[in-house]
Amino acid sequence: MIISYFPKCMAIFALFVVSVGALDTFIAAVYEHAVILPNRTETPVPRKEALLLMNKNIDVLEKAVKLAARKGAHIIVTPEDGIYGWVFTRETVYPYLEDIPHPEVNWIPCKDPQRFGYTPVQERLSCLAKDNSIYVVANIGDKKPCNSSDPKCPPDGRYQYNTDVVFDSEGRLVARYHKYNLFAPENQFDFPKDLELMTFDTPFGKFGIFTCFDIFSHDPAVVVVDEFQVDSVLYPTAWYNTLPLLSAVPFHSAWARAMRVNLLAANTHNTRMHMTGSGIYTPEAVKVYYYDMETESGQLMLSELKSHPRREPTYPAAVDWSAYTKSVKPFSSEPLEFPGMIYFDEFTFIELKRNTGNYTVCQKELCCHLTYKMSEKRTDEMYALGAFDGLHTVEGQYYLQLILSGSQLAPERHYEVSRDGRLKSRSGAPLPVLVMTLYGRVFEKDPPRLGQGPE
Repeated sequence: MIISYFPKCMAIFALFVVSVGALDTFIAAVYEHAVILPNRTETPVPRKEALLLMNKNIDVLEKAVKLAARKGAHIIVTPEDGIYGWVFTRETVYPYLEDIPHPEVNWIPCKDPQRFGYTPVQERLSCLAKDNSIYVVANIGDKKPCNSSDPKCPPDGRYQYNTDVVFDSEGRLVARYHKYNLFAPENQFDFPKDLELMTFDTPFGKFGIFTCFDIFSHDPAVVVVDEFQVDSVLYPTAWYNTLPLLSAVPFHSAWARAMRVNLLAANTHNTRMHMTGSGIYTPEAVKVYYYDMETESGQLMLSELKSHPRREPTYPAAVDWSAYTKSVKPFSSEPLEFPGMIYFDEFTFIELKRNTGNYTVCQKELCCHLTYKMSEKRTDEMYALGAFDGLHTVEGQYYLQLILSGSQLAPERHYEVSRDGRLKSRSGAPLPVLVMTLYGRVFEKDPPRLGQGPE
């Protein structure tokens, strides 16, 4: 269930440009980057050493940017933590940070690098965009001084933010977004005091941007799409796959379909931490994706997208996710319910003992109805239908409603989501499915955002 509302405090940043030679389609690129990580240290390294590491990563990203530009890409998205990694404390990340101004200053770092102090990373990213005539999206760290007049000012006298930046094809800074929903281990960064809703217009559509863990929350992810009507979302992420529910490609492709926007998702690549899974997704389809746990190299992906998907005749209608389930009576089931833990959440399960059947499983306010037929069921296999309705409390707190029927990404031509909220096999043909999930968020039941008290 998605409830649209505006929070009491937020900062809205909407940047507009004159659309000269507006395009009906554009070429999008995302790059899954195998980040060169710093050595873990308890003390900060010199700024020169930090810059050396960042330039090594930008050297790799530069090759991807140039290749994408040669292939005609208008915009390229690179991952969260893609320039210096994530192995930090609050103190040790500081040498990697720069002061990033608000885009309203109309700044091209490549032409005026000293305007806001020493900003070599922003200068280089700006020049990459300008020299290759392509929009470049990257994730770096912002630092902002504060003092005792600010009651929330940290003891070290500065705020540190996980920050996305966008440079246009002239090298101009057109977007700066401070990640609003930090993942639990991100102790090196501060929560922004106010919500930032960053959008900007281009000749090939209106874009919004947010980062990784933001996708689980109403603010900013739902607001940017519903209230600001963006055409495409830029999504740098450092996502480690947690099966069976939180695999990057299925989750991100489903989000794009449910929200009915283009999603350009760039993940980091680190097989040791199960980090992989990037792609370009539209309201109708997965255009291209990459998931590789076998190699250690990065990957560039490109696809042509509609600049304004809402204007297209193929734009999908909104789904009423509860329409079908409210219209039918629960199937009678044998009393075979049993509890089971998935990612620290206790589900209610029913075993699917027969090769064909109709089952209903409920937990609290959530019920799921399943009609199925198996082409084959081996004696050493067990399948179950499960439901979870509650507050997830590990590595973040957010209220979920989950239906799990138990991974590979099934080809989209084999299934469909009907307008009344049913997930169905399109042809009736058997699928090699290990897990199938309906994943819902109940935003109004979330606790206050971490880092904020109750209002």
